[in-house]
Amino acid sequence: MTLPNQIWIAPDADTAPRPCDVLEPASRTLPFVFASPHSGANYPEEFLAASPLDSLRLRSTEDCYVDELFAAAPALGAPLLRALFPRAWLDANRGPYELDPAMFRDPLPPYVEVQSRAVARGLGTIARIVADGAEIYRQKLSFAEARRRVQAFYRPYHAALERLIGETQARFGCCVLIDCHSMPSSDIGGESKPVDFVLGDCFGTSCDSSVTECAETFLQGFGYAVRRNRPYAGGFTTRHYGHPKRGVHALQIEINRALYVDEQSLQRRSGFALLQARLEGLIARLGDLPRARLAL
Repeated sequence: MTLPNQIWIAPDADTAPRPCDVLEPASRTLPFVFASPHSGANYPEEFLAASPLDSLRLRSTEDCYVDELFAAAPALGAPLLRALFPRAWLDANRGPYELDPAMFRDPLPPYVEVQSRAVARGLGTIARIVADGAEIYRQKLSFAEARRRVQAFYRPYHAALERLIGETQARFGCCVLIDCHSMPSSDIGGESKPVDFVLGDCFGTSCDSSVTECAETFLQGFGYAVRRNRPYAGGFTTRHYGHPKRGVHALQIEINRALYVDEQSLQRRSGFALLQARLEGLIARLGDLPRARLAL
């Protein structure tokens, strides 16, 4: 387990580190798939050498420990997919080639998406900056390096996600994907009351309203401040996979990091276990949703 102020250095590329893993239930009893694309902390050694930033600044982009917060999913009957690579190195919640041409020393192919909102913010598939705006790289990259990361890590992650969704839909007639994230408390400031959770359903288009309403009501029952779609309506994963008319629903859940982790040191707060238990309750409550409404 990675210590709060350290990072685990991945082995050399020749040893083919795993891009992700799937925590499977003993038996799939829920039509759900849980995914954590941003909690990976296996940092390639060559990436660390290429960046002037220290470990804590690189880790500031992680959804730190989110896979642990939703760790009850397999015991309750649903698989949990988690990326093992870090978001600062490759972001699985983007299109495969959302890239900033200013980061590369060679021309980019015409299929690269260079004008997305994520790219404009410096947070494309390969990010230019970390959370505080500091530049990640000392020098420009080659497009060959971007393609290598996409092929070796991004593609396997999404292949695993597509497989899990397909298997779940085949078994239950529907699938609900819960894309699990955390958000810096600074991203949601300026409110009269702090926002604890943001539920992103692409303004009602990526999942049936019963899913969002169930999550909202359950979380509000603990006194949490819950908002829908602002400032996070759903990323690539939610938009790409959420097609309710096809029986596949996708909901993005963003958790205010201040609820469970010290955002400076990345030490777990005392409330970590309580939040984890409440999210276990959320998984169980979502699992009770009437399946007829979620199916084709």
